[in-house]
Amino acid sequence: MLVHGIFNHVPGAAPERAAERQVANCRPRLIDNLARLAVEAPETVMAYYADLLRPDLPEHAQGAGDDADFDSLDAPGRAQAAEWLAAAGAVAPADPQNVALQPLRQMLGWLLDERGSRLTRAVRERTIRSLERTIVTSLREVEAYTTWPHRRDLVRERVAGVIRRQAPAVVIAHSLGSYVTYETLHAHPDLEVELLVTLGSPLRVPSLARRLDPALRAGRGAKPAGVGRWVNIADVGDLVAVPPKLGEVFPVDADETCDTGIGFHGLGGYLANGLLAAAVTPYIS
Repeated sequence: MLVHGIFNHVPGAAPERAAERQVANCRPRLIDNLARLAVEAPETVMAYYADLLRPDLPEHAQGAGDDADFDSLDAPGRAQAAEWLAAAGAVAPADPQNVALQPLRQMLGWLLDERGSRLTRAVRERTIRSLERTIVTSLREVEAYTTWPHRRDLVRERVAGVIRRQAPAVVIAHSLGSYVTYETLHAHPDLEVELLVTLGSPLRVPSLARRLDPALRAGRGAKPAGVGRWVNIADVGDLVAVPPKLGEVFPVDADETCDTGIGFHGLGGYLANGLLAAAVTPYIS
């Protein structure tokens, strides 16, 4: 079973149909990956919740069409973006509360250059824009999930319902989906999952970790009661998984990093990674 992250809204589609479409898009990568180990991919379903995070309430409608860039963030949002980039290793401005847009892009460019990327100027600018959009979209969707009335409960009930109906041995949660799944499994301790795999997880991003429910205690998270084994996998270049290893804060059983070059945070890249195949094979073969 998959739990999606950002960039997964399917306009006009019912949740069940949207989930089917998203699975059809990404499952071939998983099939090919497992085939290398002579393992047949099981039937795959997805818990789809992106429709519940749309700004369709009147008080949020004004921002519905904004482009996802640093320019669209208010001052607190820019401070959160600066904190996020600083956690990834960029040098933060002296006063992050007054951080300007250009320093944010400079921080992002510095991180890209530090990862040893030798890109043409045009490709570098497109890459920075893509990463900027990913960070801003992540901030927006977390804001929607954690602060809009009743959305958190609706999302967690949706995900819990799929887990309860499907009773999967393995749950693979990507991006914001790892955040949602962590909270969902804590909120529903009766749900049992033999293996939880988190991919590109933002659970340690400071501005997101502060909003977790249940909150961290003495700086530490807890494994949900119904989870047997928890494996975390993050690309070292994935700016949503910051820092990439969860083990310093969360009791993961295995904390793996991979390097596919410039990490763009896509689910497909993770589903094609050998670390994922090795983690799930004992539970599906």
